[in-house]
Amino acid sequence: MGTPTKTLKARLDGLCDRYDTKGALDKDPLSVVLAYEAPMDREVGAFVAAHLAYGRVDPMIRAVRGGLAPLGAKPASWLRNRSEGDIRRELELTLKDWAWRFHTGPDLAAWLLAWKRLDAESGQGLEPHLLPGTERGTEEALSRLVQRLRLELPPTYGARFSLPDPLEGAACKRWRMFLRWMARPGWPDLGLWTRYPVESLIIPLDTHVARVSRFIGLSGRRTADGKMAIEITASLRRLDPEDPLRYDFALSHLGILGDCPGVRKRSTCAVCPLYSVCRAGC
Repeated sequence: MGTPTKTLKARLDGLCDRYDTKGALDKDPLSVVLAYEAPMDREVGAFVAAHLAYGRVDPMIRAVRGGLAPLGAKPASWLRNRSEGDIRRELELTLKDWAWRFHTGPDLAAWLLAWKRLDAESGQGLEPHLLPGTERGTEEALSRLVQRLRLELPPTYGARFSLPDPLEGAACKRWRMFLRWMARPGWPDLGLWTRYPVESLIIPLDTHVARVSRFIGLSGRRTADGKMAIEITASLRRLDPEDPLRYDFALSHLGILGDCPGVRKRSTCAVCPLYSVCRAGC
């Protein structure tokens, strides 16, 4: 028998009370983005930070800061006021020693140039490119953009790593994170996009969210794919129909901060707000 909805909601609300803090946010790439003031600068920062958000958190945050450093305090203006050739030449020099796991300096330069082109077309950054049109909705809009970038970006592993397609069944964790940051208005997100349908957001599914979600019955799937992300989002929507993704930050940081051992034991787990509803190892 599953956990009653009221009980599960109370436990997850308790998890939010524990992790929705500045201390936890300091261990999140979004903390780098929040250092910018202007909305479009935050969008550029988020576009970079979300797509580098994998691996150990401390070196990842250092990599995000290092990758954005050449663009200064106003990255959107830096990109808009330079030609593509000038951007390539400057970043080739300033990012020649930069790398983050699968991503190299040229990969990041290509990613930033993609933002510049898309922004030049819309005049409003990336939001117009991700709005639902006559097609099937936001999933098709994201797929269309991904397919376009697959054609335009260099065929390197770092660039391809950032281009999963939701219509091919991918969880698209980094894209989902970017969309959550940009569209969701609640803490800690930016809420800068006003036309993107917040109700279409899907949880950014990483290994931590997938594992904890299985433990507490948000999903019964074994594979961390797009279907699992949709299933978890639907489960959370039953707990909070207006804002299901408010639980994402706490669920992910329970794992990111190393507070979930993965095996339910009173000696190590009793302090966790999810202890009474967790079935890890059962």
